[in-house]
Amino acid sequence: MGSNNTRGLSPRQKMINLMYIVLTAMLALNVSSDVLEGFSQVEEGLSRSNKNISERNEALYRRLEAFNEQNPGKGGVWYDKATDVRNTTDRLYELIDSLKHAIAVRADGKEADVKNILNQDDLEAASVVMLGAVSPKGAYLKKKVQGYTDYIASFMTDSVKSDNIRKALSTADVTRQGTVIPVSWEEAMFDNKPVVAAITLLTKLQSDVRYAEGEALATLLSNVDAGDVRVNELNAFVIPQSRNVMRGSKYSANIVLAAVDTTQRPTIFINGKQLENDHGLFETIAGATGTFDYKGYLEVPHGDGSVTRHDFQSSYTVIEPTATISATMMNVLYAGIDNPMSISVPGVAPGAISATMTNGSLTRHGDSWIARPAKVGAEAVVTVSANIDGRQQTVASTTFRVRKLPDPTPYIAFTDSKGNPERYKGSKPFAKTLLLAAPGIEAAIDDDLLNVNYKVLSFETVFFDSMGNAIPEVSSGSQFSQRQKDSFRRLSRGKRFYISRVRAVGPDGIERDLAPMEVIVN
Repeated sequence: MGSNNTRGLSPRQKMINLMYIVLTAMLALNVSSDVLEGFSQVEEGLSRSNKNISERNEALYRRLEAFNEQNPGKGGVWYDKATDVRNTTDRLYELIDSLKHAIAVRADGKEADVKNILNQDDLEAASVVMLGAVSPKGAYLKKKVQGYTDYIASFMTDSVKSDNIRKALSTADVTRQGTVIPVSWEEAMFDNKPVVAAITLLTKLQSDVRYAEGEALATLLSNVDAGDVRVNELNAFVIPQSRNVMRGSKYSANIVLAAVDTTQRPTIFINGKQLENDHGLFETIAGATGTFDYKGYLEVPHGDGSVTRHDFQSSYTVIEPTATISATMMNVLYAGIDNPMSISVPGVAPGAISATMTNGSLTRHGDSWIARPAKVGAEAVVTVSANIDGRQQTVASTTFRVRKLPDPTPYIAFTDSKGNPERYKGSKPFAKTLLLAAPGIEAAIDDDLLNVNYKVLSFETVFFDSMGNAIPEVSSGSQFSQRQKDSFRRLSRGKRFYISRVRAVGPDGIERDLAPMEVIVN
């Protein structure tokens, strides 16, 4: 091996390469038993070396793991990369182990032991397994080693280390001594090689793989502090999540030190007591209303063993729980109908709010509520609860008076010339044709605040003859009777009659007498 190829290699790598050259030369001289025994000794030495390197790599990995547990935000990305490096290395290492076992089985049979090979001088086993025409495992191994080399080299920030890894794991074609035409890496490794030599070469490859893994892990560990920014000023800050807190909920604030490495967390004291957690989160239960002050200090250790103190102070305000409860239509609730309501708690999502009502039912419809009182004259109390910081607590109660629905207004339904539905409520001229077309009368509350329909049970029409005598006619329920319709036909322009004694029932089930209605025939 020329001097240009060995420049920059570690002493360990130079030693392994020298052993490989010497043993290969001895094999070329066909020094049988002593050479085979030499390969066995080299195999044992490489196995011990691999174990030592694995332990070193494990120590590097554990340091990254511990740093990640201590500071996931800073060490997490490097620990994840280290885990991927270890898993990728283990897969390649296990692949080489499987190839060593396959060669041993080819030489000694199914009961073969890689560490105690019987037919060490078998010259066909390695060639058959690694260079076979059907499944050339040597070419497959070469491809995996090349991919692994590129993968590990991508972590190297030092070009010298990157070159060393590429040299140690090189799969370039080899020009044998005394020949001109180069042969492939796998052919040079396994063609006409005794079993013990092939397995020793694979163990050397495993050693090189572990060496590359160690270099990658060491680089990742050194990168943990690469992005740190040096500071020359330290300040203590209190960052509350909110300065206004409901009674019964939590007050939360972060006590932080600006421009400090989180791996060196300060010790925090508040009102003379040390904060139990090391993340700077201060929590206390707000048991009473008012403004509360607190103060403390942080003790920050430095690399030279000294400790500096940084004072802070802040305050928070505790307020009574509040809620907004309002009837959408008005400030009272009406029995027998659905009363839309809006219920909200400042700072609490609608889904975390619940409510109940006495003297009736209260149901949720999306983000709104429907109250349906039961008994007129009794109070209905709406109680609102909310889930605050994982705790269910009552935040407010509001009392409503329950009233019965007001009396509706009777009317005659008709359609105007444009096809729009209209309601005639009396006291102004009404076309005789529309009157004759109407089937009867209806009743409703339609004052732009309530829109409640009533069922008309009965009514009377009162006509006056030429002598001024009243002539009452009884309806057929809510419909005009035939006698009433006959009376309508006899009416001339400008005549009037009255609809009186109207009885109707609403959704509250209460029957009531409605005010009379004057109809002027046009």
